[in-house]
Amino acid sequence: MAKLKLTYFDFDGGRGEPARLALHIGGIAFEDHRIAGKEWPAFRDKTPFLAMPTLEVDGQVFSQSNSINRYVGKLTGLYPNDDLQAFRCDEVMEAVEDISTRIGQTIGLPEDAKKKAREELAAGLITRFLEQFQTKLKAAGGEYFADRHLTVADLKVAMLIRWLRSGVLDYIPKDLVDTVAPQLVKHFERVTGHPKVAEYYQRRKAA
Repeated sequence: MAKLKLTYFDFDGGRGEPARLALHIGGIAFEDHRIAGKEWPAFRDKTPFLAMPTLEVDGQVFSQSNSINRYVGKLTGLYPNDDLQAFRCDEVMEAVEDISTRIGQTIGLPEDAKKKAREELAAGLITRFLEQFQTKLKAAGGEYFADRHLTVADLKVAMLIRWLRSGVLDYIPKDLVDTVAPQLVKHFERVTGHPKVAEYYQRRKAA
């Protein structure tokens, strides 16, 4: 087995979390290298494309979160073998990346501009994306987004839903998901209730 080192910010969530969870679920040993926010400016230039997460595989450094998710998904059985099911998985992961990027672009805005941008996103793109995620979930059988079992797509969507419902995003109602896409709340509870996912967070709390 290759020696793996996953590098991401030192918090639970975000783009690096699906790969952390997938590796834990699959029982694959890896170095969970966490970077504090204050360390990021100095570390940034060491990354291939000036972004995290990165995954080091036997000394070779790779990046791009969904590429990492696919790789670890294949290692852990959390990425479909069937081409159409893999297509479903990829579509959802890329869509999560798109809407997460749009939300992320508002973080550094002045307060008035942030309020306007986030209210527009909540009423527009975020609502549309949530509705489409719910439609895709139903089309895939209602429980998981691809292959009728847990995949890295489910882990990635769950991290988005947790973020949106956390209340940390000012001007985006924390009950937006519950209101416009209640099936995604059930999906979130299904994913976080997975024994290995629950075990992961119990260990994190105890650490």
